[in-house]
Amino acid sequence: MGRNTISMFQSRAETTWAARLMVLLTVLLIAGCGTKGPEYDPTAGWNVERLFEDGKAEMNSGNWRLAKERFLAVETRFPFGTYAQQSLLNLAYCQWKDKEPELAVATLGRFQQQYPSNPAADYALYLRGLISFTPPSAVFSTFTGQNPGERDPKALRQSYAAFEELIKRFPESRYTTDARKRIEWLINTMAENEMLIARYYYERFAYVAAINRAQVVITEFQGVPSSEQALYIMMMSYDKLKLTDLRNDTERVLLTNFPNTALIAKGFPNKYSAWNPLRLF
Repeated sequence: MGRNTISMFQSRAETTWAARLMVLLTVLLIAGCGTKGPEYDPTAGWNVERLFEDGKAEMNSGNWRLAKERFLAVETRFPFGTYAQQSLLNLAYCQWKDKEPELAVATLGRFQQQYPSNPAADYALYLRGLISFTPPSAVFSTFTGQNPGERDPKALRQSYAAFEELIKRFPESRYTTDARKRIEWLINTMAENEMLIARYYYERFAYVAAINRAQVVITEFQGVPSSEQALYIMMMSYDKLKLTDLRNDTERVLLTNFPNTALIAKGFPNKYSAWNPLRLF
């Protein structure tokens, strides 16, 4: 075999080994990137106790994103036992605090369906009531002077239903006392909502609709402060409809229950503060 032939075989062998080395380095590089890329999970080897406690620590620090990840991991990897159950409650709380109320309500619904006899069932109802109790728009009410009764009535009723169920099912719960106070506020606010709708109809000359809405305040929310304006709306609506007897009867009821009322002399108070842009409409 000549020298040229030997050189040719040596060149081919070197090229083959170089190619194999490049392939090996590429595989190692890809594998190295894969362990540190976006799919890398630093908690992969953690047991349930460590996952749960780390989630609690993140929750207590207000790091809602990481806390949610930890509690979801507990539920996914260890779906049975007290850690999974408590993780669902903690997950709902973190979702609520992280401005995801719909997800929080869905998580609580899942918890109530899967664990109806859980010792923390009273807390689940209490948290469900809290989620709907203060809608995001309430954050700006201090500046705009928005009346709480102008908020979403659906959310108010959902909150009321959760607190009412808590009080009925768990009268001795540690959360019941606070729930009673919140229900009192909700009743007044829902009544205020009905009164504002009645006033809306009255100011647009829909007097029959105004009377019907005002009657809801009187019959369903007895004794609330907005009863005064509701009676006044009814009185004025009957007056506009030329129903004098009903107008006079309603006036007597108004003066009997609110002898110091200023509505008859001064009319409606302003609904909005000077800072609320809704006052312009």
